[in-house]
Amino acid sequence: MWRKAVLVALLAMGMGYLYHTDSELPARMLNYISQSLPQMELSDSSEPRPPALEEAIAQAWQTLITTPARRWGRVAVGVNACVDVVVSGVGLLQALALDPGPGRDHEVLHSKEDLKEAFIHYMGKGAAAERFFSDKEVFQRIARAAAEYPGAQLYVGGNAALIGQKLASNPHLVVLLCGPVGPKLHEMLDEQIVVPPESLQETDEFHLILEYKSGEQWGSSKAPQANRFILSHDVSNGEMSTLETFVASLEEFQPDLVVLSGLHMMEGMGRDLWEERLKEAVVAISDVRNEVPIHLELASMTDRDYMNRILQEVIPIVNSIGLNEQELLFLTQSGGGPHADLTSWDGIPDVGRVSDILLWILEEHGRADPESEADLTRIHFHTLAYHILATVEGHWGNQEAAVASGARVASSQACGLQTVDINKVILKAPLSFYSSFSEPRESLAVDPTRPVTVWRRGNVSFHLTPVLVCKQPLRTVGLGDAISAEGLLFSEVTHPSL
Repeated sequence: MWRKAVLVALLAMGMGYLYHTDSELPARMLNYISQSLPQMELSDSSEPRPPALEEAIAQAWQTLITTPARRWGRVAVGVNACVDVVVSGVGLLQALALDPGPGRDHEVLHSKEDLKEAFIHYMGKGAAAERFFSDKEVFQRIARAAAEYPGAQLYVGGNAALIGQKLASNPHLVVLLCGPVGPKLHEMLDEQIVVPPESLQETDEFHLILEYKSGEQWGSSKAPQANRFILSHDVSNGEMSTLETFVASLEEFQPDLVVLSGLHMMEGMGRDLWEERLKEAVVAISDVRNEVPIHLELASMTDRDYMNRILQEVIPIVNSIGLNEQELLFLTQSGGGPHADLTSWDGIPDVGRVSDILLWILEEHGRADPESEADLTRIHFHTLAYHILATVEGHWGNQEAAVASGARVASSQACGLQTVDINKVILKAPLSFYSSFSEPRESLAVDPTRPVTVWRRGNVSFHLTPVLVCKQPLRTVGLGDAISAEGLLFSEVTHPSL
């Protein structure tokens, strides 16, 4: 035991000395150590060495995550809700008598072959995606096969319902959920969730979640990480049919915070419908009282015109957005922003590139300029290895706790646990990185004992924390919604006019 203590002391002294000769070297050494530790064994034990960096980060989160001075009391969430049928993707496609082949993306699925090709396309990337299935009868046959497949499970689904469910786990919160709520979904919702009578319907909307594990192979396609492919034939959510009901219910409910999701569902309904409904959505969102912050949760989309319209018309009139790396890249591609020439991320998204895009959104479509009429002041970005909370100065507080709480729930929930088990997670985030992809830029590092790195670019502050990635995730659906919900729970508005 004393040999380990001496080794740690010598390492600390050495890194302290080296800092004065090369300030970036300690971070590079930590990076090396974090990659080497899983393969190392102690000389006085046959057991693998405990994950020291993971343990330091998990313990530091406990100290960093503090309750905000002003907490939300009433949160209204809408407008997509459904029942998720979670099943093995490869297993279901085999049960449908489909054979593996080349992958190909489809904006809308019209057949089982389209489903197979799109699933293989995204499984090979390890990326999440969601698509509308146009043929009602074929979808119902696929849904029956999914429900009857061995091991299939039913869960609360839809971004709004999942965020509402997560928020309702906090006893001090009252949550209003507005969306197409059928009998099965109503039965599964938390008792603290209030559902307006106008939102109740006779039948449930079902979404099929085709999951795959890290390393799972089908034909020549192999998943680099665990993820899922979602499909549905969901007209109620696709038309955002409860949006007006949702906004109308706010006057009586009097929320402190509004969370909106489901815009992505309209994409599969065709341009004529989404053009008209998007105009109506903008009017409805504008009717929300100015003093109530609005958070918009984005999801997977493929139509650049549609995404650009959301960027131009919706994002500037909300106060906060939540999105992952696929949605961020598609957003900059659709709007002609930084790094729009990238076709996809190569492994873990480069922090500098992500920072560039986040800054562009807040400067061009948000209120980074105090003279801007836009309302957007907060972006919660999440990817597998790390999260970033980017906020306009003076509008939001408790950001360290907010970004750390989102990362903590990603680590625990993916493993099916209530707390982080350091033996079941691994650090994949870079411990040294740059604030931008191009000059001028700042060299930054993650300190595992205080694992939120902060930097500023103009009027925007960035808070980054690594994620302790679950080695064998049990369920990936709803992680993004849980991350956004936790981040919002620990955030507070500090500017009187947002």
